[in-house]
Amino acid sequence: MLKGKAALITGASRGIGRAIALSMAKQGANVAIVYAGNNLAASEVENEISSLGVKAKSYRCNVADYSAVEKLIEEVTLEFGGIDILVNNAGITRDKLIMQMNEADFDDVLNINLKGAYNMIKHTSRQFIKKRSGRIINITSVSGIMGNAGQANYSSSKAGMIGLTKSVAREFAGRNITCNAIAPGFIGTDMTDAMPESAKEELIKNIPLKRIGEPNDIANLAVFLASDLATYITGEVIRVDGGLSM
Repeated sequence: MLKGKAALITGASRGIGRAIALSMAKQGANVAIVYAGNNLAASEVENEISSLGVKAKSYRCNVADYSAVEKLIEEVTLEFGGIDILVNNAGITRDKLIMQMNEADFDDVLNINLKGAYNMIKHTSRQFIKKRSGRIINITSVSGIMGNAGQANYSSSKAGMIGLTKSVAREFAGRNITCNAIAPGFIGTDMTDAMPESAKEELIKNIPLKRIGEPNDIANLAVFLASDLATYITGEVIRVDGGLSM
């Protein structure tokens, strides 16, 4: 489905990003694994993808750093011969009620989650436009749709990604470039695994499908949106949340 395509995925060393990287590799994509700091986890993903018979290489980068991202895109483009698919998945949380939230808590989350996505799109856009082809997938959140107490920073960043997605989709549509967003609900990752069982049980009560999602639930949709099966879909925000936000 993605044979010979080059996919760059941020936050790809664990969780949802890792699942997307592996799923795209299984469909034949070569994968650039971008991560923030866990060298061991990134190396493990790189080795696992390489064992599938496709190209993989990991790159450490702070996506909030405009110049660092520009350099990253140059390196990936040189190594992979270009980029066909961009997945903006890198994200952090600094959950606090707004009365306790300081300026750094807010700025750090916006810089990684939202400005990071802008930086990646900005520095890949030239080659997408030149070849009149490209798939951009932004991983937002139902928190950006519904809001969530204690997540004013995170919800703002994810709502911003939705606006970014729709604006980029409109700007690039004439060049055959699509831009879509996936809005996960509660997904089984390191973040949710750390929650007390009582909190998880309470959370599940509010999910119509009565379960926490899996990273592959997001990865399956990302593969579809990156493929030729989704050439007429752009500017969409697709919720994968078990019905939580309907």
